[in-house]
Amino acid sequence: MRVPIPITEELSFTFDESRTASPAIPSDPFSSSASTTTHIVPAAHGYSFRVSKGTRFRIIDIHGEQVVDFMAWAHTSPVFTLTEKVSMAYTRFHLSGVTPAVGECLWTNRDRPLLRLTADTVKVHDMTFMSCFPELYEKEGLKGHRSCAGNIAEAMEKWGMRSHLEIADPFNIFQNTPNYSLKGGLGCSRPGDYVEFEALDDAVVAVSSCPYDLGGFNGGKITDVAVVIAKKSK
Repeated sequence: MRVPIPITEELSFTFDESRTASPAIPSDPFSSSASTTTHIVPAAHGYSFRVSKGTRFRIIDIHGEQVVDFMAWAHTSPVFTLTEKVSMAYTRFHLSGVTPAVGECLWTNRDRPLLRLTADTVKVHDMTFMSCFPELYEKEGLKGHRSCAGNIAEAMEKWGMRSHLEIADPFNIFQNTPNYSLKGGLGCSRPGDYVEFEALDDAVVAVSSCPYDLGGFNGGKITDVAVVIAKKSK
């Protein structure tokens, strides 16, 4: 059952810590006593945010079966550029073609790790498919349909992105697409499932609640997702 949650920038979540993926990860910054900031990403829209080195954050599927396109860029100089970005090709190379397990990283096109996966309640994601894009829907007679590429471009406009043609290849969180298949009924996440990352350097992150609603994908109904950022301890 999908329970509507009002869109607001501040929201409190209670996490089932027994489902945290690895007991080896030290000092949980998402404990009930920790200070966090939550942003609800509306269904079929995007959001971007900056994280500093050492910050941990979660991408949460509030209702279940909702794919989230995820991208990140390094922000290591005073003037931000879109040059160094998380690359699925480099990540596949370092991980022998498989998606990261807890403790492994997403790598950039400068061949260095930028984000480390610190928890994962699903463990099924995709590194092969591109983001859905405006032209894909136009060919289906759906001109004006929202897309992940468009969502990311909108969210990254304040960071200098001018077109959806400038986006990176996505890490498709919660997308179960084995053997390059793209079919309905492949949602693998349940309400409250999440992935958690630690920034290994300063970065700008962008996410999109995937608007692809053809063939029963995304559970047949696009829904909100949440970004929860833990405040670094001093």
